[in-house]
Amino acid sequence: MMLQVMIDQPQSVSSAGPSGLRRVELLAPAGDWECARAAVENGADAIYFGLERFNARMRAHNFTEADLPKLMEFLHSRGVRGYVTFNTLVFADEMAGAEQYLRSIIRAGVDAAIVQDVGVCRMIRAISKDFPIHASTQMTITSEAGVEFARALGCNLVVLARECSMAEIEKIRAADGAGEQQMPLEVFVHGALCVAYSGQCLTSEALGGRSANRGECAQACRMPYDLISDGRKVDLGDRKYLLSPQDLAGIEVLPGIIGSGVASLKIEGRLKTPEYVANITRVYRAALDRLQGEASQWVTPQEKYDLEMGFSRGLYTGWFRGIHNQELAHARFGKKRGVYLGDVVRLVADGVVVRLDTALKAGDGVVFDAGRPEDGEEGGRVYTIDPLGRGNENKLRFGDGAVNWSRVLVGQKVWKTSDPELDKRLRQTFEGEKIRFQRPVEMEVHGLAGSPLTVTARDGEGHIASVESSMALAKAENQPLDAARLEAQLGRLGGTPFRLGKLISRVEGEVVLPVSELNRMRRELAAELERQRRAPLVWDLSPERLSPPIVRMENWKVPADLSVMVRSMEQLNAALALKPESIYAEFEDPKKYREAVALAHAQGQELWVAQPRITKMGEEWILKQVRSCDADGYLVRNYDHLRFFGDQRRRGDFSFNVANPWSAAYFLEQEKLERITVSYDLNAEQVEAFLKFTAGDRVEIVLHQHMPMFHMEHCVFCAFLSKGKDYRDCGRPCDDHVVKLRDRVGAEHPLKADAGCRNTVFNSQAQSGAEYASRFMELGARHFRVEFLLETAAEVTKTLQQYQQLIRGEVHGANLWRDLRAVNQLGVTRGQLAGKPRSTAVSG
Repeated sequence: MMLQVMIDQPQSVSSAGPSGLRRVELLAPAGDWECARAAVENGADAIYFGLERFNARMRAHNFTEADLPKLMEFLHSRGVRGYVTFNTLVFADEMAGAEQYLRSIIRAGVDAAIVQDVGVCRMIRAISKDFPIHASTQMTITSEAGVEFARALGCNLVVLARECSMAEIEKIRAADGAGEQQMPLEVFVHGALCVAYSGQCLTSEALGGRSANRGECAQACRMPYDLISDGRKVDLGDRKYLLSPQDLAGIEVLPGIIGSGVASLKIEGRLKTPEYVANITRVYRAALDRLQGEASQWVTPQEKYDLEMGFSRGLYTGWFRGIHNQELAHARFGKKRGVYLGDVVRLVADGVVVRLDTALKAGDGVVFDAGRPEDGEEGGRVYTIDPLGRGNENKLRFGDGAVNWSRVLVGQKVWKTSDPELDKRLRQTFEGEKIRFQRPVEMEVHGLAGSPLTVTARDGEGHIASVESSMALAKAENQPLDAARLEAQLGRLGGTPFRLGKLISRVEGEVVLPVSELNRMRRELAAELERQRRAPLVWDLSPERLSPPIVRMENWKVPADLSVMVRSMEQLNAALALKPESIYAEFEDPKKYREAVALAHAQGQELWVAQPRITKMGEEWILKQVRSCDADGYLVRNYDHLRFFGDQRRRGDFSFNVANPWSAAYFLEQEKLERITVSYDLNAEQVEAFLKFTAGDRVEIVLHQHMPMFHMEHCVFCAFLSKGKDYRDCGRPCDDHVVKLRDRVGAEHPLKADAGCRNTVFNSQAQSGAEYASRFMELGARHFRVEFLLETAAEVTKTLQQYQQLIRGEVHGANLWRDLRAVNQLGVTRGQLAGKPRSTAVSG
């Protein structure tokens, strides 16, 4: 007799379940050991975590180099992959330390590194031919050209920008071809949503010297702002958090996300609690498993509640469905809220009456929403709840002195911010050493009377174990080894990381074997699979230490020069009169470039033009429009620009985040750029270190500018000066109004839109690196830039003349920045902070 029993068949990453949807990886965050265990016990396929340095969440506890072997052994024993976040920029004087970190990561058998810095990608490939690299969302990849750029760097997976819709992801997949050569794509599916493109946000740097590209985001997007249009404050009622998006929740559109072709779904939250990790991982694990079957509903009402209570500024599908500026940011608050309970009906002597739309119980925490969260809010834990029998009216009482009732008014919204019962239930999913989440193994059984029984087990990760009985099978007088009996004994895998998934029995005839022998065989199989899993992955690792690439300067006698960035025809005319070495034009309307080029050529001056920082699939028309002006060269800013203008003169702008000689050499030698602009993340000392390896005549340093802080898909013009959802129905208020955002200290930061309707918030005050120019020139720097924003022609003339005098050595830098009333700063004022206490701020 030959039996074949199939139970709960596991799917490979690339396979499809009965629903036709591909099985994808579920990737959870882990800021510490508890979070790692919470992720594993609630069904994560992989976790991502940072070390002490070079990761974009320096406020998390993080793991250490010494933790890596033990951590990877734990993860792999449970069938979970571990990815190290190496997703910050690395400066020239840190490259040796970065190499040491990379070697520790590779030796520890980590499954991949998530990388932002182009130079770090090159370093990894120089020391290991096969160690996997995941291109971080900090690389700002929004198109197939970006995917191809990552592939050329040696990346094995791309984490797309959060701003990509499902339709755009499908286009990227389609353009990238098919088969094994197609690049796996990863997207964020849940968590805090940055308003600015990751890798392109310089706000923390501009306002406080803390760079988001160095893991020190200060979350300025979560602060209140006033909208100033044409010099007047716009009355927006209680909407003040203009740059604070709702939190991302892709659960509602999960089938569409999977159907777009992604390979991995990433949960944000390395600064969150283990309860949060357990909560979100568990809900998405259950939803993904249901979608592999025939379930039409993949998330329950209870799970939706759990998601909101986990952490919520409001849950929204982000950009997955496309752009809807009216919905992305409700602008009422920028902090955690939780579940909406109802409104205050009236105040009573010993409490408050609330019309409850959601269940509430004693011990839950609530907050009363007065529409001014920046002023502090009233709230506390509910002491008693008394139904009043009129609709959903309930009387809530709190502990003595917990609430200042003079600040609570009728009509205020009430939110549930804490549910201790949920937290207790979540902790029970991961506390202690007990194994709770098991992964399926396939077993195949062979045997016939007079021969031993052989059982082979496979875990789906490439590990195989086989065991043979110590005695021969005997003919069964009764209770033979049928499918049910084999399943019952071999499936008793409690206490191990495994559960029986698929069982194939090829036992011939009616035979029997003692139960004790079957149990021994099962235990040995599980132990052997665990032993194999715990063995560290072995990657290729070159023993030779790296030497940094050096781009040498050919002619030290070349004099230093000055280029200028203008953003209006008025500024262009003023700049042309002073004959700078180069003029860059960045206009909101690319149609004006043709006129600008003609004007410059008429005065014997070259003109370079700049394209919008972001290019998405289907936006090649903007690049064609720019190219039609026949400029003398192009200031390229993204991977599409590199390719589209590949046969033209090109210089790379700051948006490529070139911070070390490895990155500089790649863009100058591989991409054949004439020059590369030094990253704005480098302060003066770091620029000096950079210039020791990179030819100063191939580098451009911006000495004067209004720092471009937020660069966003979110259009503030559309969201708050129109009723439209995007460019098709907004009426283009950006064409008619001069808009600024006023912060809490009264600074008014200019807001500009580009040809792709993306917004940039610029710092209200110009900053100047004039004081460092002479030292940079001593080290070989030959090209400097001054950028203008809203300056008049007279201001352009005065400023440009002074910087030209500076470059000629006729004025001192300290006198210049004081005269211009600029901030004396170049890039950040400090790097990552060492020895600081853990912040309690939430991740953005």
